[in-house]
Amino acid sequence: MTTGFVDTHCHFDFPPFFGDEEQSLARAFDAGVEKIIAVGVTAGRFDGVMALAERFESIHAALGIHPMAISEFKEEHLIQLEAWLEKRPGKLVAIGEIGLDLFIDDPQFEKQEALLDAQLKLARRFELPVILHSRRTHDKLAMHLRRLNLPKTGVVHGFAGSLQQARAFIEAGYYIGVGGTMTYERATKTRRTLARLPLSTLLLETDSPDMPVQGFQGEPNRPERIRHVWQSLCEIREESPQEILETIRDNSRRLFGI
Repeated sequence: MTTGFVDTHCHFDFPPFFGDEEQSLARAFDAGVEKIIAVGVTAGRFDGVMALAERFESIHAALGIHPMAISEFKEEHLIQLEAWLEKRPGKLVAIGEIGLDLFIDDPQFEKQEALLDAQLKLARRFELPVILHSRRTHDKLAMHLRRLNLPKTGVVHGFAGSLQQARAFIEAGYYIGVGGTMTYERATKTRRTLARLPLSTLLLETDSPDMPVQGFQGEPNRPERIRHVWQSLCEIREESPQEILETIRDNSRRLFGI
C-alpha cells in the first residue's frame, strides 16, 4: 500500500472527528496518512487544536484567525495568538488559517486586510510559515504577501485560481495547496493549472471535513481521502505516482519542519 501522505490542512477539531479522534486517525493511518496538520480558525479553538497536537504524535498544529470570523473578531484574539506563539510549543508549525475572503456577506474587507497583515507580521516575527485562505482575492492576497516578505512563506490552500495567479504566488515563494476541487473532471481550469505547475511547489490537503472529493458529495470529508486527491493529480501529471508522492511529502516536510 502507498504510504507517506501528509494532509497539510485538516480541521480535526470539528465533527465528525471531535470525540472520535483515535478511530479517525486509525482510518487515516490505514490509508497511508503519515502526518496531519490540524488548522485552527478562531481564538476559541486554539487550546483544543494544541491539545490534539500534544495528544497525538501524528498531528501538528496551526493557529490563526480566519477571515470568515471577521464579524466576531476582537483585538484580544490576536493577543491570544501571540501568547501561544511566545510559548512556541514544538508541535505548533504554522500560523493559519488566515487570509482574505470576498465571497462572504458583509466582508468588512479593510478590517480583513488589517487582521491579515497583523498575523503576517506575527509570522515574520516568529519565523513561521502561513496557511492562507483566499476566495476572490488572489491578486490582493499576493500584494500583501509581496509587501510583507515573510522568511518562511507558506501555502495558498485549496487553490482554484488561474495559472497566472498561481505563478504569482510561486514567484513570491509560496506553495500551492491541492485539494478536493481538482478531483472533479468539470474543474478543467484548476486541473489544467495544476498540471503545469512545478511539482516542487505543490502540497496535498483535504480541508476535512470540508471540500468533499468526487464520489463523496454530501458527506464530511476525511483525511484518508487524500489518496483520491493524489490519484487525481497523478492523472494529469507526467511524473510517476511515486515521484509525485515523494516530492510532495518532501515539500510538506520542508515547509512545516515536520
